[in-house]
Amino acid sequence: MNNDEEMTLKQELEDSPKPASTLEQIKQNVSEDDDAPIGTLTLRKILGGDILSAQMVRRQVWLILLIVLFITVYVAFRYQCQQDMLDIAQLESNLTDAKYKALSSSSSLTECCRESRVLDALRTNQDTLLHVSNQPPYKIFIPQE
Repeated sequence: MNNDEEMTLKQELEDSPKPASTLEQIKQNVSEDDDAPIGTLTLRKILGGDILSAQMVRRQVWLILLIVLFITVYVAFRYQCQQDMLDIAQLESNLTDAKYKALSSSSSLTECCRESRVLDALRTNQDTLLHVSNQPPYKIFIPQE
């Protein structure tokens, strides 16, 4: 380039109107009403992230939030269900142990309360006045008025 051409280019650049800032340039070039047609959907566009354009995300933001909410609730309920199942298994084990202890206590109480055991205890303790009756029991009738 020669000097005259350089001067002409500098003068044209100085004469051309300059936008005040980069923000104004962006506002001039972009509007929200632009409907850029999405061409064919290819694997390259999906993997490249072109599908996550601002317009696409902006249109589907509520759907995305709803899906995230459902996934969170699903995971929370599954965790709670697993915790409840563990608690139920622990309580069933405790219940089985308690039943065995109650059965054991009941059988030992029955063993101690048998008539033969009571008679043996009375014979070994000579200081008691209790003894086995020789007469059979009989009924006492009270007349009703």
